[in-house]
Amino acid sequence: MARVPENKNPAMSDDTPPTSGAAPAHVQHPQTIRSFVRRTGRVTSGQAKALETLGEQFILPFQEQPLDATAAFGRDAPLILEIGFGMGEATAHIATVRPDDNFLCCEVHEPGVGALLKRIGEQNLGNIRILHHDAVQVIEHMLPPESLDGIHVFFPDPWHKKKHNKRRLIQTPFLAKLVTRLKPGGYIHCATDWEPYAQQMLEVLGAEPQLRNSTDGFAPRPSYRPTTKFEKRGLRLGHGVWDLIFLKRPTT
Repeated sequence: MARVPENKNPAMSDDTPPTSGAAPAHVQHPQTIRSFVRRTGRVTSGQAKALETLGEQFILPFQEQPLDATAAFGRDAPLILEIGFGMGEATAHIATVRPDDNFLCCEVHEPGVGALLKRIGEQNLGNIRILHHDAVQVIEHMLPPESLDGIHVFFPDPWHKKKHNKRRLIQTPFLAKLVTRLKPGGYIHCATDWEPYAQQMLEVLGAEPQLRNSTDGFAPRPSYRPTTKFEKRGLRLGHGVWDLIFLKRPTT
């Protein structure tokens, strides 16, 4: 899941508060893989209003049965899963520049959900749906095999301390779940500003036999992924950002 300052997903703008630490009451906690950590924060009045007025339309209920994406979005279009969108700045931008794609976005922290809903209303975005739930359970229960055209995992928590590295999201067991939900020819796009995690991602993704790297090593930042205020500040300070884009091999 996206991080909070100083290690927050760059989708968070400078004038927004940290994301919430408590997962919603309905979010269960998997014993093996979790896509989020608890944070502290508060919901602003603007976020609360967006939750109240737009939540029913754009937040999908978690269910232990396959998602009918065509019904959920009101159209048949390529489906992109985003895991942990922070405050939704990058998500809204990508949905704007890729209007022909549907974006299914998972986030457990209520301020982030409210912030993205606010952006949806302000920018009149119709190709986003939100699941206010742990992405691991969404993947396991709601996404059938080969139902996704793409997967975005931008700036997940790097768990800097070596003893905590095992908590990182992009690891072999979780990747195996993702790959089964990806269509042949579909892609996984990860990005991180922590080089040791970037190297681990490269190793884990590179070891998956059903995937192939789209380039030699790390990928150039695609034009659809914006550099936000947080990321630009980090780049000015000399911090690197690494993108990885892997494609699912065709079935033989």
